[in-house]
Amino acid sequence: MIKDVLLIYIDRWEFFVDLMWEHINISLIAITISSVLGISIGILISQFRKISSLILGIINFTYTIPAISMLGFLIPIWGIGNSNAIIALSIYGLLPMVRNTYIGITNIDKKIIEASIGMGSTEFQSLYKVKFPLSMPVILSGFRNMVIMTISLTGIASFVGAGGLGVAIYRGITTNNSAMTIAGSIAVAGLALVIDFIIGRIEKFVYKRKKINKNVIISGILIFAIGLGTFIYFSMDKEGINIASKPMTEQLIISEIIGQLIEEKLDIKVKITKGVGGGTSNIHPALIKGDFDLYPEYTGTSWEFVLKEEGVLEEGEEGYNKLRNLYEQKFNLSYIGLYGFNNSYGLAIRKEIAEKFNIKTYSDLSKFSGDLVYGGEYDFFEREDGYKGLSELYGFKFKDIVNIDVGLKYDAMNYKDIDVMNVFTTDGQISREDIVILEDDQKFFPKYYAGTVVRRDILDEYPGLEEVLLMLEGRIDDGEMSNLNYKVEIEKTDEKIVAREFLKEKGLIKVK
Repeated sequence: MIKDVLLIYIDRWEFFVDLMWEHINISLIAITISSVLGISIGILISQFRKISSLILGIINFTYTIPAISMLGFLIPIWGIGNSNAIIALSIYGLLPMVRNTYIGITNIDKKIIEASIGMGSTEFQSLYKVKFPLSMPVILSGFRNMVIMTISLTGIASFVGAGGLGVAIYRGITTNNSAMTIAGSIAVAGLALVIDFIIGRIEKFVYKRKKINKNVIISGILIFAIGLGTFIYFSMDKEGINIASKPMTEQLIISEIIGQLIEEKLDIKVKITKGVGGGTSNIHPALIKGDFDLYPEYTGTSWEFVLKEEGVLEEGEEGYNKLRNLYEQKFNLSYIGLYGFNNSYGLAIRKEIAEKFNIKTYSDLSKFSGDLVYGGEYDFFEREDGYKGLSELYGFKFKDIVNIDVGLKYDAMNYKDIDVMNVFTTDGQISREDIVILEDDQKFFPKYYAGTVVRRDILDEYPGLEEVLLMLEGRIDDGEMSNLNYKVEIEKTDEKIVAREFLKEKGLIKVK
């Protein structure tokens, strides 16, 4: 495993350097906001102590909200991406800064403050020249803890489509690549340790040189951080087409295929945000808001989860046209082309259990479900075409239900943590010998044909985009998609390479 991690660093060093830069960018901006606001609020409540309990109570309560929940709460306000992550991280960073500033100032010996007032200092002069310098060790301690916490939490930011090293961690989980996950985790930990070491050296430098004005140094650091963070944020190129993908191997590949094809045919810069947590539930609102321009989607998901239409979408041209018309009328979005494959849901069971109880169909499974553990990804339990409807139709009553990330289900099955799981019919690992795919004998799951959902205004802005997207229509069948997934998940080939080779084989891009 160590060798695999080292090889990933060597082979994909540019990928990790870019993620590291993004990670530092997001963390730095959040740290700056938390520092400025936290110190300001801490000073304020130290001067007006009657409101200190209320303010600290509110901040303490906010701090108890799980990070993923906070990111989710902010989506309707800030949308998907770096802005959402920065705001959430800034909120979490407030507590150590406010609390340490408040404690540092209020614990100063009152006699020292009285002496400064007695010598003619104004309230502001006493704060600036006495209270603030004396409380600086406590404030810096809070700052140090906040910085390490922020760098660590930035790893979760990829859940809402933000950048940073969390992308590597999440992508490793999604594609069943343990080495990638470990490499991303080590990089986050290493960055946190390096920053902690640097801050520690700065602290020693400041407090060894008593003649240096500590306020000037701290102010200089904050001004530098604000300036650098602002420069980085506004220098980021936001032009081009923004593509999103769900946290599935298949979507990582398809988004690369679309992105590379657009760049080849239209010479337009493309940014791909891969593995957005929550899938459709987060990407669709972000698409409408304008954070993303297009993404791969499935007809069954669009019909039942997005449009919330009753019944199953009709197959064929008539049903597809109905779906397209509703998308244009309700959301001003276009469904362009279907790639050709149907990635429907299925149920897989451990082979030894299937053979022991002669389970071949979903109806067979219902007779033994009370003795088995079911595992599924989070959004499957919230969908109308998911666990609830499936259980009602077949009468499933499993012994236990496990919520698990889509990239970890096969590992959980392998370690016998779960006995049954929902799968996708184009999964790269679906042909494994230790599992059996059961028959949906009452035809619960509808068809999920994949296509591209794109904003209408983007089609107007970039002439020729629709024609390029239509080049993928009917180009990928079920077997081909499963094979592409296999190359990424089992053979550990980079999805960019897999996408490039596919486009070359289909004659969609020139062989260079």
